[in-house]
Amino acid sequence: MSEFWLVSVPGDKTPQQAFDKLNDVTKNQNGLSENYKFNIPDLKVGTLDQLVGLSDDLGKLDGFVEQVTKKLANYLGEVLENQRDKISENLLANGGALDAYLTNFHWDAAKYPTKQSLRTISEIIGKQVNLIDAELKTKSAAYNNLKGNLQNLEKKKTGSLLTRNLADLVRKEHFVLNSEYLTTLLVVIPKTYLPEWWAKYERLTQMIAPRSSQLVFEDSDHALVTITLFHKVVDEFRSKARENRFIVREFSYDEETIAAGKNELTKLMNDKKKHYGHLIRWLKINFSESFTAWIHVKALRVFVESVLR
Repeated sequence: MSEFWLVSVPGDKTPQQAFDKLNDVTKNQNGLSENYKFNIPDLKVGTLDQLVGLSDDLGKLDGFVEQVTKKLANYLGEVLENQRDKISENLLANGGALDAYLTNFHWDAAKYPTKQSLRTISEIIGKQVNLIDAELKTKSAAYNNLKGNLQNLEKKKTGSLLTRNLADLVRKEHFVLNSEYLTTLLVVIPKTYLPEWWAKYERLTQMIAPRSSQLVFEDSDHALVTITLFHKVVDEFRSKARENRFIVREFSYDEETIAAGKNELTKLMNDKKKHYGHLIRWLKINFSESFTAWIHVKALRVFVESVLR
């Protein structure tokens, strides 16, 4: 976006003559700028004391509305994620480009009635933008929480075998289920220790089912294997495995729990898609509201400072 200055010019016989004089000096003679009329209506002036007090307050309001407008723009870019390069086409004012809104500015009398005092108009803008800011905090917190939960679940589906969710890697036939005496454990083996595992796992404790270990999955660093043994030696096996740098993972095969986990991930993905669309629309609408409110604050400041000088 280009850089814009709002310039209040000393009056001539008519506003057009003042504009023409400015245009001649800055554009025609020196090529310093491209100039546009910024139409400010006749607003209620009030007393000198009121203008002085309002001048300070408008400076604070200007900073606040600018901050909220930038927060909306930044968060829109964050929500767009991989489509962040499309942010400029989503940051519009009244459906058009920001430059065009500024160069064709017209006071919105429906939102900010010119019959109201300058103080009242500034309060209308302040309340409007305060509400947008409060809603942004609520909506961004809810969406960020949803996105965080989804990212945590997705991380558990990938990454190291020491920490990832194992439900997607195992099948029912890997386990001895519903046995009074036997159980199946999942063990993570560093790849460099895998030959050692195959050579000695049956002798780590007594009561290990011979040839019961199966390779379930392996990545670049670790292998995931099963082992079937008697319930009574599980604690002893865990201790012996730890001594040999074999890591027993806590896992109970339950089809309902596994299905519920998959359903939770699907639900979160669908919730994010639904919230994404609503949030993008809300951000686009309220960026426009905040940006146009900000430019009206600029207009108020120009008007007040011009009268005071």
